[in-house]
Amino acid sequence: MNRDFISIPAMEGELKLSHKKQGYGYTVTTREFIIQKPHANYYLQLSDIFSILPSDPYGLKPLRHLPDWPEQTGLVSVAPGSRHYRIMVRRAVLHNRSGMRNLASCDFILPLDERMFRALVSWSGLDPIGGGPEAYHGGG
Repeated sequence: MNRDFISIPAMEGELKLSHKKQGYGYTVTTREFIIQKPHANYYLQLSDIFSILPSDPYGLKPLRHLPDWPEQTGLVSVAPGSRHYRIMVRRAVLHNRSGMRNLASCDFILPLDERMFRALVSWSGLDPIGGGPEAYHGGG
């Protein structure tokens, strides 16, 4: 694992899936989705996720913060060749080397593999349009 990652001090809920790569990591529990990148963790309560939509990362720069709009922030992480999703939440918590900070409405554009996507949809309790997770990918 990347030694620049900040360890997760405690997770809420039961661990369901964790995925780490060199530049990012994701963890899904029965209560939260944790996004790790070097020097920062984002904690999203599953109950605060109100939308997960396919997103086209074309033209977006890797691992950058979206501009701060009034009451809104976000993170973009681009991985060529991966399916990307825009995850919209009511609030999140940013944990970096300076401490913890509450964030208001946030958008995250992230590459998610099929297994992580399905875990996130399943445990967040969202109802995909068309009746199942495959609806996000045009059937299947």
